[in-house]
Amino acid sequence: MRATRAEIDLGAIAHNVTVLAELAAPAQLCAVVKADGYGHGAIAVSEAALGAGASWLGVALVEEGAVLRKAGIDVPILLLSQPRAADLEAAVRYELRTTVYTREGIEGLASAAERLGVRAVTHLKVDTGMNRVGASPADVVGLVKEIARHPMLELEAVWTHCAVADEPGHPFTDEQLDRFEGVVAELEASGLRPRMLHAANSAATIDRPRARFDLVRTGIAVYGIAPSAALAGKLDLRPAMSLVSEVSMVKRVRAGEGVSYGLTHRFTRDTNVATVPIGYADGVPRRLGSVGGWVLIGGRRRPIVGVVTMDQLMVDCGDDHVVVGDEVVLIGEQGGERVTAEDWAGPLDTIAYEIVCGIGPRVQRHYRGLACPASGGR
Repeated sequence: MRATRAEIDLGAIAHNVTVLAELAAPAQLCAVVKADGYGHGAIAVSEAALGAGASWLGVALVEEGAVLRKAGIDVPILLLSQPRAADLEAAVRYELRTTVYTREGIEGLASAAERLGVRAVTHLKVDTGMNRVGASPADVVGLVKEIARHPMLELEAVWTHCAVADEPGHPFTDEQLDRFEGVVAELEASGLRPRMLHAANSAATIDRPRARFDLVRTGIAVYGIAPSAALAGKLDLRPAMSLVSEVSMVKRVRAGEGVSYGLTHRFTRDTNVATVPIGYADGVPRRLGSVGGWVLIGGRRRPIVGVVTMDQLMVDCGDDHVVVGDEVVLIGEQGGERVTAEDWAGPLDTIAYEIVCGIGPRVQRHYRGLACPASGGR
């Protein structure tokens, strides 16, 4: 078996969910497990989250919801975007809480429910300013009336999504919540208020109590990563993913020589270079070495040098004694030192979400903590 692996601490997932659920109470908690649980493994994460206080799950695709249902998970699963027309019947069949925000989506969902003879539960999303997806606030009352017109549809909730909640104090979050509450007031005036309201993502759950309503949708925080540097340390969150490999070769390279494609890095002194069998096909960004990426070997920080290749990367170990088989930690802890997904994200001008989601399917997931599923696979 390949030594390169992602170790997923399900105990950390459970801890994070418990902390978030206690913070959000009495609101219910929806653990967002789209993108294969942000790269951590959707089924294992779902089971850990549900055991720790989550009562809902959130996915982006009908296929993602189907995977959970086939695994025997029977809690409410929220489909976070309106699916295309061809997928609405599958959404009903798998009993997903289907988000809608257009008349066409409502009509298609009603037709699918009628064909299957199943009452479909739906959530209406309102676009309060992010301008991605969702109904215009001016259209919400009419769309809710349209849902009510169909006997096979049940409106369970109205919701929205915050665009800048990861920036504490940003006034636009309050603007969005004002617009959302204005929509709710219009619905109440028409006798159409649904049973549930929700607006909070991880950031708003942590920093905006006003946004918690009846349900919070926590994604990145479930995995132990703060939504932004500004929110780091606000809660006791524990990173759940470690990325580990081993040294596959060690070479003594002379001063003046280069390394990897393009020989873009040249050594100023004689040095020991360790090769590690993980590369950009596994999710390590190709330019991580050129922007200051590093790994842990022997409990010490070691710089990645040269271009990360498809299957391998190189590390400058100086004059230290490093041998084939030594453990390499790319994300995680070793010998009191730590590398985080945020440590990758900062120099790459991206976010930790992209780092963990990008760890590819060639990297086996090994689970520990709680009642672990079988090791390996995604």
